[in-house]
Amino acid sequence: MPAFLLEVGTEELPASFLSSAVVQWKSLIPQTLVENNLTSDTIEIYGTPRRLAVLIKGLPSQQADREEEIKGPPAQVAFENGRPTKAAQGFAKKQGVELDALEVRATDKGDFVFVRKVISGRKVADILAELVPQWILGLEGKRLMRWGDGDLRFARPIRWLVALLDEAVLPVELANGSEIIKSDRLSRGHRVLHPEPVIIPQAVDYVTVMRLASVIVNPEERAKIITQQVRELAEKVGGRAEIYPDLLEEVTNLVEWPSAVIGKFETEYLDLPTEVITTIMVHHQRYFPIFKKREEQKLDTYSLSTSNQQLLPYFITISNGDPAKSDIIAVGNQRVIRARLADGKFFYDADLKKPLDSFLPQLAKVTFQEDLGSLLDKVERISKIADRIAQQLQLDAQERHYIHRAALLCKADLVSQMVYEFPELQGVMGQKYALASGEPQAVATAIFEHYLPRKADDIFPQTITGQVVGLADRLDTLVSILGLGMIPTGSSDPFALRRAANAIINITWTANLAINLQQLLEEIATDFVATHKGNKTELIATLEDFLLQRIRTLLQEEKRIDYDLVNAVLGEKDPEYAERALKDLLDVRDRALFLQQIRNDGTLDKIYETVNRSARLAAQGDLDTKQLDPKAAVRPELFQKPSEAAFYKALVQLLPQTEAAARSRNYLLLVSALEKISPTLSNFFDGPESVLVMDPDPEIRRNRLHLLGLLRNHARVLADFGAIVKNF
Repeated sequence: MPAFLLEVGTEELPASFLSSAVVQWKSLIPQTLVENNLTSDTIEIYGTPRRLAVLIKGLPSQQADREEEIKGPPAQVAFENGRPTKAAQGFAKKQGVELDALEVRATDKGDFVFVRKVISGRKVADILAELVPQWILGLEGKRLMRWGDGDLRFARPIRWLVALLDEAVLPVELANGSEIIKSDRLSRGHRVLHPEPVIIPQAVDYVTVMRLASVIVNPEERAKIITQQVRELAEKVGGRAEIYPDLLEEVTNLVEWPSAVIGKFETEYLDLPTEVITTIMVHHQRYFPIFKKREEQKLDTYSLSTSNQQLLPYFITISNGDPAKSDIIAVGNQRVIRARLADGKFFYDADLKKPLDSFLPQLAKVTFQEDLGSLLDKVERISKIADRIAQQLQLDAQERHYIHRAALLCKADLVSQMVYEFPELQGVMGQKYALASGEPQAVATAIFEHYLPRKADDIFPQTITGQVVGLADRLDTLVSILGLGMIPTGSSDPFALRRAANAIINITWTANLAINLQQLLEEIATDFVATHKGNKTELIATLEDFLLQRIRTLLQEEKRIDYDLVNAVLGEKDPEYAERALKDLLDVRDRALFLQQIRNDGTLDKIYETVNRSARLAAQGDLDTKQLDPKAAVRPELFQKPSEAAFYKALVQLLPQTEAAARSRNYLLLVSALEKISPTLSNFFDGPESVLVMDPDPEIRRNRLHLLGLLRNHARVLADFGAIVKNF
């Protein structure tokens, strides 16, 4: 069966685009093959800095023939007295069939004319020739460019195309103004190690031929080689290298023939904080740092995890040059790292000459946002919000002092020389400068922690001081930016408001902080409107809606809660549930997790009908949804049958269990009680002592609806059962 190779040769591609392009093709190419009724055995996507390629094996020679059924005009229009009309003749002509091929068939909308056609499969070569330009031009990227005099857009100029169907060149052209890029079997090898053109005899030879030209086209293979080489070199100097995933991916996409090179720097620079050295190496130079050996552990984020490790005065860089010139390459890299470390030492020594709080006046010169003032203005707002959170949490005087101090200093390092030069070190240097200035450990730790989490897989702040200041910072950003009407749209979120809202919710959940988010939003919005004007009611509504959307997303995507159960705890067009969720984030989380648990173990099915049958009828009554006490809502003297009295008694017994469940968030108490009440309700509806709920007497009817309304209300303490989809 035929194999097809496409290679798009380019100038050196950005590493980020290459990663994205490989992912896009892994989705796009199989999808378009399926859409064109083409099967394959394997689809391999390859990429290096100078090429993007796909090798498809096991293709058919042509599409399989397929039968297609086409609907035509209504039968009464197509035929008159059994004779075909012009409508029938026109339909047959359009479809390329004889009139006797038309069939009349009944449908939901009456009788219609149909025709069945056998469509012959096209040659795979013709289909691929059409698909190749779609695959290339369908790639998306942040900064695509034009070159020459054409309008063709790609991450970098395209210099050659290889398109082979087995051993034959598949004719493909890309027009770029006056330049026509035509497919061939000529590729190019490594710029240094194999500058000569490379002839690819047939598609399946691609990987082997390119390896002979010193190009390893498979990114996964290059990553394995890099990992092995880095670890071996680290072992030679008695150390251990950390293979940071982001760095590994980047350097993998910067080389075609990886060669690890070890370099050395002066031991005097080891006096710098470890995070400074690793930031320079990893972020700015793409080097792998080497640490002294200790127990193996996985480090996801170097700036947090490396602080307690000891570095060795070595580094490893991944070269794309001639391995025979490794010594020369090492010297060049040593010269670069020495200069960067010298800069770092200068900045560090200069910053340490004054206490951290002396940087605060400079924050007044840095604009946070044009309409929101300076960073010093933001710090003042953070301090005020942090104080409010501390009050809600009823923290003691010492903790509140630490929080206030950490809030005041949390942005001070942004105007230090070190962070100005290396922005990635914000918070990290603030922590170190705070300790050097004699600030308490709790304050210093919070300055670092208030930035956590910095990305999706990061850890959360571990101290109450860091948690409160982190919440305050994000709440200020959220209220202030939304207060200016700058609501994120689509993928545009320049102030990372979605990430801020996610962090607010996740920090609260992770640390089990009993905060009233609705009250905080009310207070912060009041302050904002007082200084920036605007409509407070509209702002609060926007904030609440924005946060509720994030709660919904986090419950479904991170907590793996079924969508209908999320609807049940957040309510569908039910402000009571929305208000409850914002007042108590821990409660909405616990109720959602509990509902998922009882669905999984089958308990939910046992109470579903009991609650929903009551709720449907109770909707015709007028009982307040917050009423739980039978003695305040039901008149026993109106009972006509024992089933009513039994139902009432069961509700009286249910009340303390519901209250205990709500108080302790142990909703199993409530569910167990609802299970026990099920036989009583069945007798009320269908047993020998059943009643007619909608009794002609309005007082009796109202009394019975109140009984059902009370049961509904007790269940509402857990969730809106009307939003739950029944399991079948």
